[in-house]
Amino acid sequence: MKILKEDYKNKKEEILDRLKEFENNKDYFYELCFCILTPQSSAKTAWECIKKLKKADFKNNDVNPQSYIKPIRFYKNKSRYLLELKNNYSLVLKNIKQAQYPKQLREFLVNNVKGYGYKEASHFLRNIGHKDVAILDRHILKNLKKYKIIKEIPDSLTPKKYCEIEDKFLDFSRKINIPMDHLDLLFWSQETGEIFK
Repeated sequence: MKILKEDYKNKKEEILDRLKEFENNKDYFYELCFCILTPQSSAKTAWECIKKLKKADFKNNDVNPQSYIKPIRFYKNKSRYLLELKNNYSLVLKNIKQAQYPKQLREFLVNNVKGYGYKEASHFLRNIGHKDVAILDRHILKNLKKYKIIKEIPDSLTPKKYCEIEDKFLDFSRKINIPMDHLDLLFWSQETGEIFK
C-alpha cells in the first residue's frame, strides 16, 4: 500500500490534469464512438480510428465507418453499432444532458447504445467528467485482486456482480483516501506505463 500511495503522490498532478480534460470534454458523439471501439482492442488503436472518423466528419457526412476502423476487433459489428448510434444520437444526447445521476445515465446507455455494457458506459461517463463509476477492465480487476479487494477475477460480469465489485472498489478508495477515478488512472498507468483515456 505504501508503494501505491507513493506512486500516487508522484503522478497526482498528471492525473488531475487528465481528469480536468475529461470534465471539459463536450465531444460526446466521438467519445461514445470511442467506447464502442475499445472492447477487446487497445484504447490507443481505438483512438487512432476515432481520429480518422473525425477527419472524415463521420458525424455529419454519409460515411461508412467500416473502412476507418479495420484495425479494431469485430470491426464489422462495431461499424453497425456506430451507424446505429449516429441514427439515435439526438435521443442519447438528450439523456446525457438531462440525467441527474451518473448511474441513472449508465443504465440508459447500456439499454440504448448497441455495443455498450456497464464497462463501456462507465468508461464514457468517466471520459466526460463523471465520478464514482468504475471501469472494470482487466487492468483494474487485476489490481483489485492484487490488493485483496476481490478474491478472484470473475469470468464474466453480470450487472449485479459489476455493481458489487464497484462498491468494493469505492470502499477501498475511501479507505486509502485516493478517489476512485484517480485510482483508475493510477492502476492503468501502472499496467500500461501512461495515463491515457
